[in-house]
Amino acid sequence: MKAIVIEQYGGIEELKEREVARPAINNDQVLLEIHATSINPIDWKLREGYLKEMLPFEFPIILGWDAAGVVVETGDNVTKFREGDRVITRPLTTRQGTYAEYVPVEEHLLAKMPDTMSFEEGAAIPLTGLTAWEGLVEIAGVKEGDKVLIHAGAGGVGTFAIQIAKSFGAYVATTASSKNAELLQSLGADRVIDYKNEDFSEVLSEFDIVLDTIGGETRTKSFGVLKKKGMLVSIVEPATEGEAEKYEVEIRYFFLEPDGEKLQKLADLYESGQLKAVIGETFEFTEKGLKNAHKISETNHAQGKLVIQIK
Repeated sequence: MKAIVIEQYGGIEELKEREVARPAINNDQVLLEIHATSINPIDWKLREGYLKEMLPFEFPIILGWDAAGVVVETGDNVTKFREGDRVITRPLTTRQGTYAEYVPVEEHLLAKMPDTMSFEEGAAIPLTGLTAWEGLVEIAGVKEGDKVLIHAGAGGVGTFAIQIAKSFGAYVATTASSKNAELLQSLGADRVIDYKNEDFSEVLSEFDIVLDTIGGETRTKSFGVLKKKGMLVSIVEPATEGEAEKYEVEIRYFFLEPDGEKLQKLADLYESGQLKAVIGETFEFTEKGLKNAHKISETNHAQGKLVIQIK
């Protein structure tokens, strides 16, 4: 099968198109024929070698951990899915990723695609959608009437987080550049703060939840926006000792655990019209296409998701 692999750590020039063996599956897996995948920061961070201690994979490595496609084979223990099912998934983080025509996936990581969902939309949802869901729903417990600040609202996590928070009846403020204001308002954002011309920490206060996808100074300023016992949920930086007590808030840091049942809830939100995938650009499944997508992702200014069309 065709795959885009890396054979050593480095820049985008390490992305190589190769013919590799079609993977085998175990009794608890399905073989997914991938029709689309998408780019996430973990892809190029691993390619650069930043994650080699956390994820010490052997080369060659197929990057990518989002997929939408069709089940073409099922293991003996698989009961909920069958050949021909259209599914989306955030597979386990292994060296056998989704920049490929096929990927083995555990049954419990699959969700069925709504009939109206395209493969491109499906590929855009899993990793960032699950990150937004886990941070806001599972960890922060967002509820009706909460005031929620979502940083980098136009990014992959941000676009889903705005919609998820609104589906629970929250008031949502978000930071973004002015060019993305109209998009974010269309997703439900009640207030869009142009981070280039306005300091969110000077105009917001008494918020229940902050979802931090940036870290650094933005994270530090966010503590002043929270009410006492409010919660900052971060996907980039864990709390330092005494930090929560100093600001009289709760701080949570997490690394996404893939889950098919939670992913199905996102698919259901899509079907009900409460969630849509924002696709910034699509690319061909070629060495050049992946290199161009990585280059844009590395700027940290991509709008929505960068999607790779495979079939």
